[in-house]
Amino acid sequence: MSSCSIGQKVRPKEIEKEIDERGTFIRQPNHFTTPFGDGEHELKAESGRYRLIWAKGCHWSNRSSIALDLLGLTDAVGINLAGHSQENRAFGWEFVYNEDRKDPVLGSQFLSELYYNADPDYNGRCTVPALVDVTTKKVVNNDYHRLTNYFEVAFRPLQALDAPDLYPEELRPEIDDYNDWLFPNVNNGTYRMMFAQSIDAYEEAFEDFYQALDQIEERLLKNRFLFGDYVTDSDIRLFVTLARFDTHYYRNLGPIKHRVVDYKNIWAYLRDLYVIPAFRNHTYFRDIAAPQSENKSFFQDFNSRFVNQIDYEGIWSAPQNRKELSKTPEEKFKRHGKGNE
Repeated sequence: MSSCSIGQKVRPKEIEKEIDERGTFIRQPNHFTTPFGDGEHELKAESGRYRLIWAKGCHWSNRSSIALDLLGLTDAVGINLAGHSQENRAFGWEFVYNEDRKDPVLGSQFLSELYYNADPDYNGRCTVPALVDVTTKKVVNNDYHRLTNYFEVAFRPLQALDAPDLYPEELRPEIDDYNDWLFPNVNNGTYRMMFAQSIDAYEEAFEDFYQALDQIEERLLKNRFLFGDYVTDSDIRLFVTLARFDTHYYRNLGPIKHRVVDYKNIWAYLRDLYVIPAFRNHTYFRDIAAPQSENKSFFQDFNSRFVNQIDYEGIWSAPQNRKELSKTPEEKFKRHGKGNE
């Protein structure tokens, strides 16, 4: 069993570094945000140059793993999973699934090593997704808010010829606005509740989250997906958060107003997405639901007792009739090249 690297820094805690005077959780900004593009100081999309590090439990990074799969980029961009071990948990994401707990391409045990390669003075949390330049072994981008957009646009020459257009040019302003709304209210909304240190901050996040779900439920009454007949970047962002809500998040939230399954349109919509292989293959319900600690007390919570007895695949694959809302019921994607142009 591998032990932690000498000199490894302890991971900062959210409730110590990211709470304001009102007790509100203020998520740390992304540190490595150089965009992809053709500019002199922009990153260049190159096959074999980058490696995406993500984690099964992290919805911010789950977005990128799903997008890479949908776009046919998994040969152009390497990918590896990080996780937590009980003995080294204080040091953050570790390559626990690899032999000797080291990434076979990058040679690192902890994701933080790749952060410090890029910036030795970095003192924030070392988060996923992290896109690493395999030639320098440095993190070059951890901007979860824009990374899928870079894969969708800058990496287009490396995508499958008929890859889905998840970020159609004519819809980009609307998608960007919607994503900017999803972030505080839904994607980060769950964390605003979980990390809130005052009841006022909690209640504010609670109201924002459930008001957002009400709006989404109404939007999905007549739209198969958030922007109509085809899956877009926004659908990925919504799915990865809500797929974790009933399964895991609710355990840390206190009283909840509704479960996701209580929203008729949202629940059917999520199942419509789940049966797409890229969504299903990158959604690890048992890992998401598994308890975060191996400490076994006399009383165990629901997930600790039953996580291995629940048929997540069957629940999430249950039939739904969302295709009746679509003009192209058998096609969920607008595609580049050949397809629905």
